[in-house]
Formats: sequence, C-alpha cells, structure tokens
Amino acid sequence: MTALNTITPQRAAEMLKDGGVLVDIRAADEHARERIPGARHHPLDTLQQGAAGTGARYVIFHCRSGARTLSNASRLAEGAACEAFILEGGLEAWKKAGLPVAADRKQPLELMRQVQIVAGSLVLLGAALGALVNPWFFALSAFVGAGLTFAGISGWCGMATLLRHMPWNAALRA
Repeated sequence: MTALNTITPQRAAEMLKDGGVLVDIRAADEHARERIPGARHHPLDTLQQGAAGTGARYVIFHCRSGARTLSNASRLAEGAACEAFILEGGLEAWKKAGLPVAADRKQPLELMRQVQIVAGSLVLLGAALGALVNPWFFALSAFVGAGLTFAGISGWCGMATLLRHMPWNAALRA
C-alpha cells in the first residue's frame, strides 16, 4: 500500500497558498451540506488515476474525519497528478483549527445519517412494541438488523436506496 504523508490543517492552509489544491473525496450529499471553500470535489468512487490535482503543485485529500483517506491511501496516490498528502483529521480537524467552512443547512442530511436515524428508530419501535404490545413486533427489529448486516456484507443498502427517492432528497438525485 502506498503511504501518503498526513499534514495538519494549518500546514494544508499554507500549502494551498503555495499552489496546492484541496480535494474532497466524500460523497456528493456530504459535500453539498458542508465543505471547505475552494476544495475540488472528486468522490472516492469516481476518482480516476491522475485526475486529481491537475495543474497543481500539491494535492491534499480530505474526508470528514481522515479515516476514509487513510484507508484508501494507495488509490488516492494513483489519483493524484502531483505530490499528494492527506489532511490529518479531515474536515473535522479543519473546523477545530478555526479554518473556514461553508455549510448549507438547507441541504438534506447525509444519506448515511438518514439511514442511521430510520434504522435506529425502527429497531427501537420494534423493541418497544414487542415488549409492550405483542412479541411478534420483535421481528421488525430483526428485519432491520438483517438488512443492515446484508448492507455491510454486500455494499448495497435497500434503505439508502429508498431514502434517496424521498421528496426531501430530490437534490441528491439531480
């Protein structure tokens, strides 16, 4: 695996002034809700070899916490057209450092957060109804658990697919 060096948000901000480019590898729904101004958006699942940082002196990859960038370092290194780095701690560290962030709270919550809210609510509902009304309601919790397990194994989440088609997520389909 190719190791990319990590840099602090402060160092990244300096490098941006010296010909660097910041590349956000998060999904489109995450980027739309909150982003670093001026960062280019190249979602990890669509990043092509040598596509990021074209014409730049440095490319600095970031995600929300830094975990996605670290676990995909070799793929990101292939996607860089110049010397590449990883923003240590991602967007969260950038915000903690007091650096500028653009937020659009009118955008829907990130799709995975919506899945977590709905799945957690259904599990709680199934457990409460199973304990208070009829034990058959425990099947709802089991069904959601089985769906999440399948999503983790296969990489396909039926609930995310369903939520993506909800009216409040119309911007995600555009």
